[in-house]
This record gives sequence, structure tokens and C-alpha cells, in this order.
Amino acid sequence: MKTDSLFYRLFQEFPSIFFEVISYSPETETAYQFSSVEIKQTAFRIDGVFLPIQDENPVYFVEVQFQLDLQIYSRLFAEIFLYLRQNQPQNDWRGVLVYPNRNLDTADIKHYREFFDSGRISRIYLDELGDAASLPIGIATIKLFIENQTTAITQAKQLIDRTRQEIDLEPQQQKLLQLIETILIYKFPTMSRKEIEAMFELSDLKQTRVYQEGVEEGERKGKLKTVPRFVALGLTIEQIAQELGLSVEEVRQAAQEEPAS
Repeated sequence: MKTDSLFYRLFQEFPSIFFEVISYSPETETAYQFSSVEIKQTAFRIDGVFLPIQDENPVYFVEVQFQLDLQIYSRLFAEIFLYLRQNQPQNDWRGVLVYPNRNLDTADIKHYREFFDSGRISRIYLDELGDAASLPIGIATIKLFIENQTTAITQAKQLIDRTRQEIDLEPQQQKLLQLIETILIYKFPTMSRKEIEAMFELSDLKQTRVYQEGVEEGERKGKLKTVPRFVALGLTIEQIAQELGLSVEEVRQAAQEEPAS
């Protein structure tokens, strides 16, 4: 699993963490909508864009870089300026790059130094954020990405305890616990999910209403993807609905959105 896809999920589900990392109030998230943006007619994709809901806030372009890339800045600025040309936003903009450490930040910035000197572009080094135990829980979760396995075990257990103690809202608590579990699966590729659940006492996630709803939603989406196949076989909407245990309206909508070829 790619690190940037995990960060995309983290920022999508917990946008407040991004604003904490750049030293803004986590409540700033209410003024933004996060998405991944593909630049039309090119092979470029910006890892993440925080689009302001209010006109006075800047657009934030986010790039997560966990591998050495000497072309990172030429590519990033090409993506940003293509986006600005194609979308013509009225808002100002900022860029944020997230590195695990300074050792990977070796690309030449001489063509772009003004952007760094002015503060328009910021660089975050995860290993310099401080001790995980003293950090807000969202930033501590980000730091879990860069810890070695021994440290990750200790910090993950602390994070799980903190999540259960500090986050009162069940949906948000379970989403963060599931995200921590996903990071641990990434950190410990030789361990099965069951082994990780047992080690970190995460097996009770499956007993929660939020988890069950997530499983049910995943099953429903899987069924909807099979609708065009049944249509191609000549079954009626009503027959498909009965076969899959879905409503007629759900099947009809799926058939219209993704017609069989």
C-alpha cells in the first residue's frame, strides 16, 4: 500500500490533522473541502488539495514525499500552475510538502527559491515534530508512519489508548482506530490482520455499530457493481433486486449510472 494513499485517506477523514501540522487551529477544517485533483489532459495528479469554502482563505496544495525524487519541485510547480491556469481560482494559494525527514529533501530549489523564502511553500519533516506523547493525537498518528517497528508497537498502543480516552464521538473514534490499524498493517507487512488485532487489542472494532455499518456499506457497493453484469444477461430490474437483496430503485440507478457494454 502506498504511503501517499494512506495520507490521502487520513486527510480526507481527518482534515483537522493537516491544519494542526501547519500550526493552524484544527477548527480551520470547517472552511475547507479536501480532494485529490487530476490535471486535465496531462499525467499529473496532485496528492491533495484543500479547497476553501470561504473566499478569503487560500487553496492548499499538499504533496506527500516518502521517496527520493530530484524532480519533485519541478513536477509540483508544473502541477500547481497547470491547476491555476485550468481552474482560475480567485483565492490565493499555498503549498505544503510532507517528508519523513530532511534526508529526502535534496531536490534543487534554485528556480523556485522565492516561493520558499516568502513562505508560500512550507516543508514539514515528520521526525522533527516532537515527541509523540506530547503531540495532539492527530499529529501523533502521522508520526506513526516513520517509526521503526519496535517504537511503532509502543506508540500505537499509546495512540489506541489515547483515542479511546480522548475522543468521545463513537464514529470519529472508530474511524481513527481503523486508520491506526491500517497504518499498522502497512508497518508490519508480514503479520496478518488478525495478528495485529490481537497484538493491539483492536478486535473489538468489529463489534461496533460503526464497523458493522461500514461492512454493510461495502457489501452494498459490491452488489451494485454487479448490476450491469445481470442486465447484460437479460434479467429485469425486479429480478436483479430480488437476487441481490437490494431495492428496485438502487438497482435501477446502478443500471443507469454504469450501463452494460
